[in-house]
Amino acid sequence: MVSGKCATTPLILQAIESAEFMLPVYIRLRTHARQIAARLPEPVFYRQFSWAISLSLEIMENTPFVGELRKWVSDNIEDDFGHGLKHSIKVAEDAGALVLIESRALNYPDKDTHRRVIIALCAGLLHDIKRKHKNHAVAGAVCAADLLKRYPLTAAEIEDVCLAIRNHEAFKPTEKAASSAGAMISDCLYDADKFRWGPDNFTDTVWSMVGYLNPPLDKFIRHYPRGMDNIAAIRHTFRSATGKKYGPAFIDLGLAIGRELFQVINSEFKQTS
Repeated sequence: MVSGKCATTPLILQAIESAEFMLPVYIRLRTHARQIAARLPEPVFYRQFSWAISLSLEIMENTPFVGELRKWVSDNIEDDFGHGLKHSIKVAEDAGALVLIESRALNYPDKDTHRRVIIALCAGLLHDIKRKHKNHAVAGAVCAADLLKRYPLTAAEIEDVCLAIRNHEAFKPTEKAASSAGAMISDCLYDADKFRWGPDNFTDTVWSMVGYLNPPLDKFIRHYPRGMDNIAAIRHTFRSATGKKYGPAFIDLGLAIGRELFQVINSEFKQTS
């Protein structure tokens, strides 16, 4: 529910924008969703690979030009249904962690791994920079190609970033990478982005959507099952070895939140629709 054109409106398909702020019913539902999420354990990925998350964040904070890029993204990204700076930083952090995990499993030299993490961080920060544009992955890659010429990256590294951005949408054909490094960065960016289809979807993304569109509750309820089906479909699309192993748990947690929230909707809110 959180990436790609097919992912922007699964719960509120074609809802009509009716208000600038979230309706009270959605504020209450968001509170319920966050309470449900707080009772559930965090994804196993974060418990097992805390070292990789910490190191990815450390590299992000201690690489000056990545900090400059993050500032540029902060100044230029337009939040679109929750796909703003917060989302981009989280995807970047997880993409870097996935690169670290994958590289360690393959016994890559530390120097090469460090550089690949930096490239993954750049891809994560920029992957939704053109989120409001048609074919946003392609438009984002074009923007990244031009922007990254200002930074200390090789042409091959810039292309790795751009390929990863072009390949990050779900349920669409992908381009083959020219190198194993490019393939790893592309797969890790995709998986990090799709981790957001788990708990994040119900704690943040859905409410950014409805806060902008404020659809009638009956429309939200009517399209809810289709949205759940779209989330479930992501379960089988993870690409890296680590993503394939741990990504489904993100989706399962999201589905668990979604199912319990739907029970709340039907028992406490449906009569108000």
